[in-house]
Amino acid sequence: VVTLVMKSNPLYSAMGLGIFVIESLKLVSYVHVNYWCRKARAAVAAGKKSDGVLAEGEYMTSSDALSLYPGTLTLSNLYYFILAPTLCYELVFPRSPRRRKTFLVKRSGELIFLTFLILALEQQWVMPLVKNSFAPFSEMNISRCVERVLKLAVPNLVIWLIFFYTLFHSALNLCAEILRFADREFYRDFWNAESIQYFWKTWNIPVHRWALRHIYMPMMRHNYSKKSAMIVVFFVSAFFHEYLVSVPLHMFRL
Repeated sequence: VVTLVMKSNPLYSAMGLGIFVIESLKLVSYVHVNYWCRKARAAVAAGKKSDGVLAEGEYMTSSDALSLYPGTLTLSNLYYFILAPTLCYELVFPRSPRRRKTFLVKRSGELIFLTFLILALEQQWVMPLVKNSFAPFSEMNISRCVERVLKLAVPNLVIWLIFFYTLFHSALNLCAEILRFADREFYRDFWNAESIQYFWKTWNIPVHRWALRHIYMPMMRHNYSKKSAMIVVFFVSAFFHEYLVSVPLHMFRL
C-alpha cells in the first residue's frame, strides 16, 4: 500500500518488497520446522515413532529432535538464518572452515561492476526502445509493434542473464562466504533443460526447495493429489511474482 500510494522508484520498491517476501518465507520455514521438532519430541514422550519431515527424502529421527531441539531456539540461531542465503531452515547449517579473502574480493567486484552494467544497459539500450514504442502501440500499428517487441527481446534476455549471475552467483556466494555458509547450490544446469519442468526445478534452487518442503510435500502427506499440490505451488509462486512486479511498477489491478 505504501509503495502504491507514494509512487516510489520501482527499483527501490522491488528491492524493499523482495526483502519482505524473502523474510516472510524464511519465517514460515522457521515455524514449520520447529513445529515438526515439537511433534517429534511429543511423539517420543508418548512412546511413538516420529514422522517429522525436514526435507525431500530426509526424515528427522527422534534422537535428532531430542539432541538438538529446543536448544536451537536462540536469537543468534534465528538471526543467522535470517541473514543466510537460504529459505529453508535447518537445526544446524553446514559451515565452511574459513573465509577466503580472494573469493570475497572477486564476488564483491562482480557485484558492483555487474550492477552498474545492468543499469547502464537499461538506460542506454532499453529506455530508448521503450520510448520509441509509445507511438506504434498507441496507433496499434501491428507490424511496428511486433518489430519493437522483438527489438526489446534481445536486451531483455541479456539483462536477465546478467541479473541472474549477479544475484544467484555473485551476491549469494558473497553472502555465504561472509557467513561461512557451506551450501552453495543456488542453481543447477538450467541451461541444459530439455523440459519446462526441469527448468523450473533448477534455475532457482532456494525457492524450489522451499515450495517442495513447505507446500508440495505437506500436501502429499495429507493425501492431496499430485496435481492439486502442483497447482497450489504454481499459484503461490504466481502471487509472489506478481507482487514483486506489479506493485513496484504501480500496475496493481487485481
